[in-house]
Amino acid sequence: MSPKASAVEVEVAGHAVRLSSPDKVYFPGAGYTKRDVFEYYLSVGDGIMRALRGRPTTLQRFPEGIEGEMFYQKRLPTRGVPPWLESARITFPSGRPADELCPADLAHVAWASQMGAVVFHPWPVRRDDPDHPDELRVDLDPQPGTDFGHAAEAAGALREVLADAGMTGYPKTSGGRGVHVYVRIRPEWDFVAVRRAVIALARELERRRPDLVTTSWWKEERGERVFVDFNQMARDRTIACAYSLRANGRATASTPLTWDELPDVEPDDFDLRTVPERFAKVGDPHAGIDDEAFDLSPLLEWSERDERDGLGDMPYPPDHPKMPGEPKRVQPSKDRDRKK
Repeated sequence: MSPKASAVEVEVAGHAVRLSSPDKVYFPGAGYTKRDVFEYYLSVGDGIMRALRGRPTTLQRFPEGIEGEMFYQKRLPTRGVPPWLESARITFPSGRPADELCPADLAHVAWASQMGAVVFHPWPVRRDDPDHPDELRVDLDPQPGTDFGHAAEAAGALREVLADAGMTGYPKTSGGRGVHVYVRIRPEWDFVAVRRAVIALARELERRRPDLVTTSWWKEERGERVFVDFNQMARDRTIACAYSLRANGRATASTPLTWDELPDVEPDDFDLRTVPERFAKVGDPHAGIDDEAFDLSPLLEWSERDERDGLGDMPYPPDHPKMPGEPKRVQPSKDRDRKK
């Protein structure tokens, strides 16, 4: 039996970060260790900090590796954390508050990695305005019978819809079968309004490509289409950020792309080993995402139009409190009133 590797101390962004058990295997299939994960995040530092800086962040932790126990850490520990670690106060749908990790520099990411964080889930808000999203996120989720190629095709159609609304989107792989498209928006609207805007955007995309896209919340109604998961914009719903690893056997990473690249790639092209090389070579395709924050008004006008046409709100996630104007959370096949 080889001797256990000693803890090491690494200076990151001017802070000393301790890395214990560096040789502990985190991804058994690929053989990647805790050190590999730690060094991966340092290698894509500028990119992941563009995604995380100033954002309350939920950590998906795997202290014994991805085949061990997993839990989501939504509250920063009150003891045993470095004095320089920063947090942000957020409020859950229940009204309960929490202080989450709020990365101010790459040392925060390194510390989280040391604590077994593999996946980073930032809120779409900044610490100084936690109730008003500045990031509109569109999650294109392939359903059974569809794949990444279908999601990429849907993203291309979404790009045209966004352009008609005067917006520019930035695509990335989810790290799985899906595609995410982000739009920087002015932080002038609350979660309810931004979610309404995403629903309107999704419905317009569905109207243009009903063969490819669905907004049906209920799985039994989606068919073999790509689902636009509008509830990812509900309060306390988060998506793995750009450059975050994913907890799968390949150690894939959610990777920003150019629109020209999107039709020709596969999600397995981007993992713990390949993304640092890509980042060093081509940089971050999302480098310009902060250059302009867009007005949400066109999408909200679409939402008002849809409401006049009888298309109101959609069901919220099951863990959310009942919201004003929300339809019943009853699966259509089990809705007795609908059957009458």
